[in-house]
Amino acid sequence: MSFVVSERKAAPNLGSTSLRVLAVVAAGVLLAAAPFFVYPIFLMKALCFALFACAFNLLLGYGGLLSFGHAAYFGAAAYVCGYAAKTLGLTPELSILAGTAASALLGVGFGWLAIRRQGIYFSMITLALAQMVFFFCVQAPFTGGEDGMQAIPRGYLFGIIDLNNTLAMYVFVVAVFLIGFGIIWRTVDSPFGEVLRAIRDNEPRAISLGYKANRYKLLAFVLSAALAGLAGSTKALVFQLASLTDVHWAMSGEVVLMTLIGGMGTIFGPVVGAVIVVAMQNYLAHLGSWVMMIQGATFIACVLLFRAGIVGTIIHYLRARRGGSSGQA
Repeated sequence: MSFVVSERKAAPNLGSTSLRVLAVVAAGVLLAAAPFFVYPIFLMKALCFALFACAFNLLLGYGGLLSFGHAAYFGAAAYVCGYAAKTLGLTPELSILAGTAASALLGVGFGWLAIRRQGIYFSMITLALAQMVFFFCVQAPFTGGEDGMQAIPRGYLFGIIDLNNTLAMYVFVVAVFLIGFGIIWRTVDSPFGEVLRAIRDNEPRAISLGYKANRYKLLAFVLSAALAGLAGSTKALVFQLASLTDVHWAMSGEVVLMTLIGGMGTIFGPVVGAVIVVAMQNYLAHLGSWVMMIQGATFIACVLLFRAGIVGTIIHYLRARRGGSSGQA
C-alpha cells in the first residue's frame, strides 16, 4: 500500500488544497459572469468539450491508456440522445441519461476487448472499434447519414423549465458539467484513483501487491466512456444536432490535443485545453483550413515549451518555487 500512497504524492496535480479552492472559486465566478460578456452558445460548447476532455484525461492521464477512439462514445451518445428526444419524445434529462447509458454499454464491450492489450495495440483496437461505430452511423437509417440528425428538440427540463431559453440552457449545461467534473475529481482523489495511478506507473508491481489491474482499467474505461457520452448527449441538445463529425476519428484526435495542451494528468488541464481549442475554432473560423495549421503550431509550441501542458507547467513552477522558498527558510 505504501507504493500506492507514494504514487499519489508524485501525481502531477494541484498539490495544495488552497490552490484548488482558489481555482474552484475563480471558476465559479467566471461561469456565473461569462454569459453576460461572451456568446452563451460558445460557452456551452466549451463546457461540453471540457467535460469530454476531462473524461478522456481520466483514462489517459490517470490510467495511462491512450484511446484513439473516444469519439465513438461522444458521438454515439449524441445520436442516442437525439433519437430519444426527437423520435421517442423523451424529456431532456431522460434523453441525456439514455445517451450516457448507451456510451457506458459501449465502454463495457469495447473496454473488455481493448484492455487485453497494452501500448500501441490498445490504441489501435480502440481506433478500429470507433471506426466500426462511425460506419454504422453512416449506414443506419435513423442517423440521417451525412446530413446528420437535425432539429433535435431541447424540450422542457423536468417538464417545467424551457430549455429553448438560452440562459436556462446555459445553467443546465453548467450543472451537467459540474456534476461530471465532480465525479471525475472524486474518482481521482479516491483510493480507486490511487490504485489506478499505481497501475499506470508500474502495473507489474501493482499486480504483485494483489490488485486486479484489468478490473481497475475496465472500470476506468467504462466511467470515461460514460462521461464522454454525457458530454456528447449535452452537446446534441445544445446544438440540436448529431452529426458524423461527432463520431469521426478526427474528433478523437481533437480531444487528445485538448488534453495535452492543457495538461495530461491534471484536474483542470483538460478544461483549459478545451477552452483554447474551441476558442481557436470559433474565433478563427474565418481563416478556413488555416485553423488546423494554427492548432498544429499551438500543439508543437506546447510540446516544446510546456511539456507538462499549460496547467501542468504552472503546477510544477509553483511547486518548485514553494520548495525553493522553504529551502531558503
